Amino acid sequence: MKIGVLALQGAFIEHIKTLRTLGIEALEVRLPDDLEGLDGLIIPGGESTTIGKLAVEYGLIEPLRRFAQAKPTWGTCAGMIFLAKDIGHDRQPILGLMDITVSRNAFGRQIDSFEVDLPIPVLGDEPFHAVFIRAPVVTAVRGSAQVLARLEDGRIVAVQEGRWLATAFHPELTADSRLHRFFVHLVAQQAGKKG
Repeated sequence: MKIGVLALQGAFIEHIKTLRTLGIEALEVRLPDDLEGLDGLIIPGGESTTIGKLAVEYGLIEPLRRFAQAKPTWGTCAGMIFLAKDIGHDRQPILGLMDITVSRNAFGRQIDSFEVDLPIPVLGDEPFHAVFIRAPVVTAVRGSAQVLARLEDGRIVAVQEGRWLATAFHPELTADSRLHRFFVHLVAQQAGKKG
């Protein structure tokens, strides 16, 4: 199994390290050809407008969209924005795939970053220690998109729609690999259906 991590900007190295600790072959994706032979893709946190501009510059928007339409793709923080169909009035390049509305920087600036033990039932009973850095939030979920986690105040911070996964926080910045394992399982399921 090979999983790519979009490596234009942001926390891609941490995702690669986590995947490798799970015994997964993890590769950096910077150009359309880098998507060849991959079974899944992670779009990491970072600055969503910068990731979008660089994706346009490197001719990646359509190849990424085609890839994600066929194979499991997970967006964390900025990656969640990049996957969403609706990001409000913001005008920036996005893939527009997940049937969710996302609000950027929903919690304020860098100084307003926080950590919280978050219940995520699909991962089991033990809460997930979630790190939020200038994080987005999901304000609407439509179609087959499902809520995986909410903050205590009800705000949605993790969603799944079929083979797509999106989290508003940074799982790669913790020692807890359960979300990465959950994504690897999605990738394995998809690969099994084809094989």
